[in-house]
Amino acid sequence: MANDRQQGGSMFNALTSGSKIVGNITADSDYRIDGLVEGDLQCTGKVVIGESGRVKGTVNCQNAEIMGLMDGKITCSQQLSLRSNGKIQGEVATKTLIVEPGAIFNGTCSMGGNAAPANPKKA
Repeated sequence: MANDRQQGGSMFNALTSGSKIVGNITADSDYRIDGLVEGDLQCTGKVVIGESGRVKGTVNCQNAEIMGLMDGKITCSQQLSLRSNGKIQGEVATKTLIVEPGAIFNGTCSMGGNAAPANPKKA
């Protein structure tokens, strides 16, 4: 289930392993996904897709770290990190892209000034 957690004094949301959301999510703080999301995620902070996490849809955020599966379109206004056990299938738009050895990226990437800023209030 999605819940708020506190880490280092800042709040973030989490979808735990074994949980599933079908629909759209809007978050004003960081969001960690260890379950399954089928839909769109708008987040003003950082999105982390954990090793057991899967997202099928569209993600719009400031920063992202992918250790699981992202299937769809992801737009990061700052930095996207694709970790060694992560996989992206689809479109990426970001200012900075970091891809670790072993990661899988099948799709297109647009870098630089083309990434739109994350702003869920206007979505």
